[in-house]
Amino acid sequence: MGVLEVTRSGGVLLLRLNRPAQRNALDRALTDALSAAFDELDDDPSLHVGILAANGPVFCAGTDLHEPASPATDRGGEYGLVRRRRTTPLIAAVEGAALGGGLEVVLSCDLVVAGAEARFGLPEVARGLVATCGGLFRTPDRVPPVIAAELVLTGDPIAAHRAYEVGMINRLVPAGQALDAARGLAERITRNSPDAVSASLGALADARGPAEAVGWTATDKAIATVVRSPDPLEGVAAFFEKRPPRWAR
Repeated sequence: MGVLEVTRSGGVLLLRLNRPAQRNALDRALTDALSAAFDELDDDPSLHVGILAANGPVFCAGTDLHEPASPATDRGGEYGLVRRRRTTPLIAAVEGAALGGGLEVVLSCDLVVAGAEARFGLPEVARGLVATCGGLFRTPDRVPPVIAAELVLTGDPIAAHRAYEVGMINRLVPAGQALDAARGLAERITRNSPDAVSASLGALADARGPAEAVGWTATDKAIATVVRSPDPLEGVAAFFEKRPPRWAR
């Protein structure tokens, strides 16, 4: 069994992250598998909706910290998804925690369904890092700025019910039912004109384009600041050594 399970049902492509022992952390192999699957989703006209789910108790813990940086592909950017210009809607079905790059993957999807025990967070600052894959600007695009600031600056996650209240997710369902609810949402989309859906998706992306460009520039500036600091090395070391970090100042 590979790091990504891919199944087709009618016009729906279901992708399941399959590194449960690693909390579905995104490494090079999983990124390449995701990128290939998203290529299939966008290039096969018989596919009309994608669903991204995960095996195990954690949706995704973000970048595998054994990687030197968030893995990326030419067509999709980080994780094969974050900078992708998609032509087919993608629904995230979240059970358990979506943290760091895991939340940034969720923010890269068009619709989000979550089980009641899901959690969403950007813990990078606790490791001396910043969110590098869209979290710094897509979070305030999805939720009120004060909630985005709380997520980015404290590193603490918010529960699914709060994420629903502030508009981060579309559907909140009982734990264990996110995938079924996502399938129902996908079925609703497939009743519509594929060409109209694709054109509308493109228009939504075009409307966000200028703000996204500014967001990537601001993110690059934040990254340039932290790479000059000793904090990232200390934060990651503390994470692996399971101890509180000792910051330089």
